[in-house]
Amino acid sequence: MSSASTTGQHDVRATFLLVPGAGGRAWYWHRLVPELRARGSGAIAVDLPAGDDDAGLEQYTQTVLDAAASCSGGPLVVVGQSMGGLTAPLVCTRVQVDLLVLLNAMVPRPGETGGEWWTATGHEQARTEAARAHGWPLDDDDAFLHDVPPEVVATAPVPFAQSGTPFAEPWPLRAWPGTPTRVLAGRDDRFFPVAFQRRVVGERLGLPVEELPGGHLVALSRPAELADRLVGSLSALSVADR
Repeated sequence: MSSASTTGQHDVRATFLLVPGAGGRAWYWHRLVPELRARGSGAIAVDLPAGDDDAGLEQYTQTVLDAAASCSGGPLVVVGQSMGGLTAPLVCTRVQVDLLVLLNAMVPRPGETGGEWWTATGHEQARTEAARAHGWPLDDDDAFLHDVPPEVVATAPVPFAQSGTPFAEPWPLRAWPGTPTRVLAGRDDRFFPVAFQRRVVGERLGLPVEELPGGHLVALSRPAELADRLVGSLSALSVADR
């Protein structure tokens, strides 16, 4: 089925299953969800058990699968943001997913732990070099919040909790899933600089990286632009309603 979105594109109506990064809060997507729905798509934001030290990648994956059970047909697009890049591909091996979107995401290798990922990718050096080149402060608050409106930051749920359990587990797949994959990167991302993302994605997936405005938390800072890009991605799908 296809329908005209408010962007004027002729798109396939779909449901976007939104997997957050560290902290696991569905709140991260709260500005994006209404933008997607306004464009005629479904949107389900997932809360992950990030504060539970007994919950690892299998529990994260099952939580997303439980959310997917409420999808009402049509193409399913899974979006993984930041740490969500560890979980989103696992979902694709357990349920029919028509498109996987990585958004400023970690891209793991088989057998690599999330904890090993930082050193294996040279993240700290890449972030330091980008900060020096652009004059950015090497401060975590700045890296995540520099372009998020203060009134949005003020509504963030507290406290922030992220168990180390998922980072200690080897990534279980033998290879990247066969699901069509698209990679989006905020050109203003100060935590995962776009040049860093291009290198890692190129080395590990052999895919191009598409830039869009915004930093690491682009769903909070530029929800309308992100929604346009996500809905626009549906034009590449030649999938009929299931």
